[in-house]
Amino acid sequence: MHVSAPRNLPGGFILLEVLVTIVILVFGLLGLAGFQLRATAAENEAYQRVQALILVQDMVDRIYANRAAAATYSAYAQPIGTGDSEPDPTACAAITARLARDMCEWSNALKGASEELGGASVGAMIGGRGCITAGAANEYIVTVVWQGLVPTVAPAGTACGVNLYSTDTLRRAVSMRVVISNLTAP
Repeated sequence: MHVSAPRNLPGGFILLEVLVTIVILVFGLLGLAGFQLRATAAENEAYQRVQALILVQDMVDRIYANRAAAATYSAYAQPIGTGDSEPDPTACAAITARLARDMCEWSNALKGASEELGGASVGAMIGGRGCITAGAANEYIVTVVWQGLVPTVAPAGTACGVNLYSTDTLRRAVSMRVVISNLTAP
């Protein structure tokens, strides 16, 4: 019986395969981490949009509830909320005029007063502001703007909050039209 000598395999071939596998795995994990960061930013943007829609609907409901004075709400075409001088939430309760109280409470909601952390308002959106403008006859447009996290296209159709954020491509906006009928009750 003839016994052949063992072949000498090149040393380190297996080690090179392991190294290539680790490099491929690292690139895959980096891609997954980047995807996770983008998903988190998208989740935060969606949360802020939902908060803005809730605040728009809140003001629409307030205007419908005070139909007789609906036209006076459009005096608030300049943004209220972040950066305005409305009083703190406890001061709103002392205001007796319905319009002034509505605007005070809406301003505080835009500032995130419903949720606090260490004495600072952290609810709602980043830099939340709201505007109410007159449209056609008996029509009012309620708009909420805020600062997004990632630049996109600047919102068209509303001047609310223009030049109040670092760049207009970070400004986000949602609007809702309110139409008050001029029919009188029988």
